[in-house]
Amino acid sequence: MKSSRTRIVLSLAAILASVIISQAQTPQLQQALSEGVPEYRVPSDQELQLLKKDLRSKRKQIIAANMNLTEQEAEKFWPVYDQYTAELSKINDQKLTLIEEYILTYNANSISDEQAESYVKRWAAIDEATNQLRTKYFPIFHRVLSGKSTALFFQMDHRLALMIDIQLTSQMPILER
Repeated sequence: MKSSRTRIVLSLAAILASVIISQAQTPQLQQALSEGVPEYRVPSDQELQLLKKDLRSKRKQIIAANMNLTEQEAEKFWPVYDQYTAELSKINDQKLTLIEEYILTYNANSISDEQAESYVKRWAAIDEATNQLRTKYFPIFHRVLSGKSTALFFQMDHRLALMIDIQLTSQMPILER
């Protein structure tokens, strides 16, 4: 049972990662990377909205496929999940804004020491806000789920967030000294 669940999680995670990769790399970015041109394109608002909608959908499908909730648990869990993801989405919007600012500044070839420090501090603040949100929602999820189910949800949520962060940041140019 556990090994099949692990395979399902890994398979779905691989699918999610491939969706992220294919959608995060626009044709212009793929061409620039293949040609070695250090120009990175910020996705349009429409592209970002579609990507975010698709990611939320895929994430919810992965959670649903692996939580094995009873009907009674699902009735209580999904409203809390939707509330949680709405708040998480606001934090993730801050992260996307930060990435966009970074790419635009990088393309202008004008990142100062102060901007670089600010970028790192703001990213850390976003990570802290995410952790605070998880801490806030742990008892709320625990009211509608068992301890193990609550832990499973947060374990999956954290892993999916890490995979998305890896995909997002792997598309970002690295600073040169």
